[in-house]
Amino acid sequence: MSLRWLPNALSLLRLLLIPPMIGLLLNDAYFWTLVLFALAGISDGVDGWLAKRFGWQSRLGALLDAAADKLLMASVFITLGWIGLVPVWLVALVFVRDLWIVLGAWYNRHHLANFRVTPRLTSKINTAVQVGFVLVVIADAAWNLLNESLMAGAVTVATLSVVVSGLDYLQDWLRRIGRAGRREQA
Repeated sequence: MSLRWLPNALSLLRLLLIPPMIGLLLNDAYFWTLVLFALAGISDGVDGWLAKRFGWQSRLGALLDAAADKLLMASVFITLGWIGLVPVWLVALVFVRDLWIVLGAWYNRHHLANFRVTPRLTSKINTAVQVGFVLVVIADAAWNLLNESLMAGAVTVATLSVVVSGLDYLQDWLRRIGRAGRREQA
């Protein structure tokens, strides 16, 4: 029996963890939210490792993985904003960046020959920063670990990460558009 389905099952598990995680957050059950969030993070790492290690990549798997990651982070950020643990403007900034990336990728894919969407290093760093930020916010809600200035610092780091990543994508796309324009003129 083949285990090729395992990475996709782990992505589905992440999707299934979202509703209980949101329910736990809404009911101030921060410790159990952390447990589920950590389980989701581990499943993300394991599914990626399995897919690459054993060549079990598939188009469906790539879509499920991306959807699970985006829906998980979006749901958690929205809920943290809703219950007042994260500034609403930061939630909006995260969404604007993600929308920016999707629209930019769509535009470039339809207007540039051979355009491939590839994650930028700043995007990978941003994802790690966002995950770390969520962990810090939930842990602080559970155990009151940070004072106001430390939490403000965490918000600042998360904000800078989102902005730098979004600007990096913009710079990359403008460079690609400029190169394509120069090739057309030549």
